[in-house]
Amino acid sequence: MEWIKSPWPWYVGGPLITFIMVLMLFFGKSFGISSTLKTVCSIGGAGKLSEFFKFDWKEQVWNLFFVVGALIGGYIASHYMTAHQAIELNIETKTALISSGILNPGAEYVPTTIFSWDNLFTLQGFVFMVVGGFMVGFGTRYADGCTSGHAISGLSNLQFPSLIAVIGFFLGGLFVTHLILPALL
Repeated sequence: MEWIKSPWPWYVGGPLITFIMVLMLFFGKSFGISSTLKTVCSIGGAGKLSEFFKFDWKEQVWNLFFVVGALIGGYIASHYMTAHQAIELNIETKTALISSGILNPGAEYVPTTIFSWDNLFTLQGFVFMVVGGFMVGFGTRYADGCTSGHAISGLSNLQFPSLIAVIGFFLGGLFVTHLILPALL
């Protein structure tokens, strides 16, 4: 059962993603987590406040099952299928992370030095979790979709706006990683 505890190789995960995308294309669905929030807001009555939320949410209820499945799958994977070993990081990456204040890089998947309830009430934690969360939410709405929706679903459907969005995501990620993140750490 060791195969359960180790990451699946690309040649297994890639075809599985492709299979799911073909099924969704066949049934006329598009993939993306951000559309689920739109569905939840519509169910909650947001259509009374904004035209954007006025649509037949019953046709999109499958998104809710998708998100619940992703949450359950994430819980199962993190609690029962995660190898309890350090993450293999390049020595230069470890050195850079240590110099940035990350203690024991690679010992855990999410560095609790940054992402913890205690750190939420610091300036750094507030910027990372609250301001960053707002920026991701705003960017998702402004780009009319999230990274997974554009990169997986949009590109597989050959949508040019998704290509532009994905290029923007990568450029933004490089900009933040090399110019903004060092200042925050």
